[in-house]
Amino acid sequence: MTDVIQLLPDSVANQIAAGEVIQRPASVIKELVENAVDAGAHTVNVLVVDAGRTSIQVIDDGCGMSETDARLAFERHATSKIRKADDLFALHTMGFRGEALPSIVAVSQVELRTRRQDDEIGTCLMLSGSRVESQEPCSCAVGSSFLVSNLFFNVPARRKFLKTNATELNNILTAFERIVLVYPDINFTLHSNGQELMNLRAGSLRQRISDVYGRRYGQELLPVSVETVMSKISGFVAKPEAARKKGVAEYFFVNGRFMKHPYFHKAVQQAYDRLIPTGMHVPYFIYFEVSPADIDVNIHPTKTEIKFENEQAIWQILTAAVKDAIGQFCEIPQIDFDIEGKPDIPVYNPTSSDVHGPSMMPTAPRTVSNPAYNPFSDRRSEKGVAISFSPKKAPNGWEQLYDGVGREDTLFAPDLGQEPVAVPHSSLPEDKSPVHYQYKGRYIMTAVKSGLMIIDQYRADVRIRYEQCLAQLQARSSETQQVLFPEVVQFRASEQPLLERILPRLSAIGFELTDLGQGSYAVNGIPTGLDGLNYVQLIHDMVDDAVNSAGDTMDDLNRTLALSMARHVAIPQGQVLSNDEMENLVNELFACTNVNYTPDGKAILAILPQQDIEKLLG
Repeated sequence: MTDVIQLLPDSVANQIAAGEVIQRPASVIKELVENAVDAGAHTVNVLVVDAGRTSIQVIDDGCGMSETDARLAFERHATSKIRKADDLFALHTMGFRGEALPSIVAVSQVELRTRRQDDEIGTCLMLSGSRVESQEPCSCAVGSSFLVSNLFFNVPARRKFLKTNATELNNILTAFERIVLVYPDINFTLHSNGQELMNLRAGSLRQRISDVYGRRYGQELLPVSVETVMSKISGFVAKPEAARKKGVAEYFFVNGRFMKHPYFHKAVQQAYDRLIPTGMHVPYFIYFEVSPADIDVNIHPTKTEIKFENEQAIWQILTAAVKDAIGQFCEIPQIDFDIEGKPDIPVYNPTSSDVHGPSMMPTAPRTVSNPAYNPFSDRRSEKGVAISFSPKKAPNGWEQLYDGVGREDTLFAPDLGQEPVAVPHSSLPEDKSPVHYQYKGRYIMTAVKSGLMIIDQYRADVRIRYEQCLAQLQARSSETQQVLFPEVVQFRASEQPLLERILPRLSAIGFELTDLGQGSYAVNGIPTGLDGLNYVQLIHDMVDDAVNSAGDTMDDLNRTLALSMARHVAIPQGQVLSNDEMENLVNELFACTNVNYTPDGKAILAILPQQDIEKLLG
C-alpha cells in the first residue's frame, strides 16, 4: 500500500490557519491597527471601500520596516514581539503570534509601502495569495501603509457568507472602537467609501469616550480607581440612572487589550444591586493593569479570552471599587437629626383656631369626586398615556374560525418557525358579551365552551401593535404630532451607517427627525399618541435593535422596527383593565394574523380544558 499522509502546501496551510484569525473584514482592521499601535504610531488612518470587500487601507506613522523585515513579516510565525516561550508570560504588545500578516495575505492581495526614519527610500511589496509578486524601492512617508484588496478572492465560499455591507461595516466599527478606547493618546480616523465616520483627536479617556459614544455618556460617567498589589483598576462606570435594557457599552480591558469576562461582568452588576431594576445594565469602561505573568492571553487566536491567576480576589476588588465610585460620587440626600439650636418650624394643624398660627395658611381646594371617571378608559402605555393606533375590529363571524377544528388541528402558524399550537374547537366565548377576569394584572381569563382561556395581556398587545405598526411601515402612512420643545437624539458612530435605511422607516411610523450633523438629530415630531413616553429612549432602542438584527433585507428591518415599537407602547404587565378594555383586547387579538404567538415566538394564550379542571377538583 502507498502512503496516504502528506504535507500540505504552504498556501493551503495558510488558508486553513487564516480561517481562525481572519473571519471577516473587521478581523483585518483589528490586526493591522494593532500592529500600527505596536509600531509606536501617533496617527492611524483607516479607509475601507464597500465595507472592506473591495479594499482596506491602514496608514500609520510608526517606526516602519526595513526591506528585509518587510519581506519576512509575511512569513508564518515571524514576529518581532517575542523570542522564546517565556516571553508569552511577559507580553507588553498587542500581537505576538506572527500569524496576522500571513493569514491576511493568504486570502487577499496586499500592497505594502513602508519606510524607517533613517532610510532615505522605502520599500514597496506586492503579494497575492501568499505569493510575492514584486518587491522594489519606492518613495513613501515614514511608517507603513497596508492596502488589502479583494478579501477572500481565492476562497469564494468564505466570501459568499459575508453579510451585507451595512452589517460588515458595523462589525468594523465595533472592532475599531475596542482599540481607540484603549489608546486615547493616539489620533484615529475612519473613512468608509470616502465619507468620514470617525475623527478622534488625542486627548483624555473621558473625552475619547464622549467622542465615540456621544456627550451624554461623558456626563453620566463616574471615575473608578483602585490600586492593590495584585492589580490596578481604573476607568469609568455610569450612574444608576443611566441604566438601559440594551445597547449598553460594556468594556473590559487588561493591559491595553480588550477582553470578554462574564465573571467580572457579574461583579459590576452586583455593585448596582437594588439600585437598578432587574434586567437593566449600566455602561462601564474598566481597565485592568496586572503583571503579564499573572494572566494568560494565549488561549484563542482572537485574544479576547483571558485567564487570571487571582480571579476571585480581583473580582472582590472590582466589586468594592465600583461600589465606592457609586457611593462617593452619587448625590444621596441625608436626613439631619440634629435639632439643637435649630429654628422651630410649626406643623400645620387644621383644627387649630390660632389666628397667628399655621391655621391661617391657605387650605387646599376641596376635591370633587367624579363617580363616572375611569382612568383606564383609553388604552394606555406604561407612562399612563393613550397610544392612538387605529384599532382593528375582529371580522364578523370570527367564531367560525374555530368550527370543525379538532384537538389535533392547528389554527395559526407562528412567525419564527415554532411548532403550531393546537387550539381546541368551540373556543369562542359562550355569549355575545362575555365577562373577563384579570389575574394579577397580567392575565386575562375568559370562559370558552371547551374550558378556560388564559391570555397574556402584554404579549397579546405586542402582537396587536406589531401588526398595526408593520402595516404603517408597508403603507408608509402615519400621523405625526409636533413636539413643543424638540429634543436632540445622538447616535453612535457604529449606528450611523444604518441610519440611511432606518430613518425613512422611522418617518413612516410618524417620527420627524432633522439632521444637525455629526450624528445628532432633532426630534420635531412623534407618532400621534406618544405623549408622556420617553421617545428619545424609544428611538435609541429601535435603532439599536435594527443594528443588532440578524436579518439584512428590508422586510427584516421593518419587522425589527415594528416589534421594537410594539414592545414600548403595549399595555404593561400589572395594569388594571376594565371588562370593556379586556373585551376590546381580545377582539383585536383575534383580528390578527397570528393569535398564538408574539412576533418573537412567545406564546400568547393557553386553554385549560374543562375535563382537566374537573379532574383537579376531583
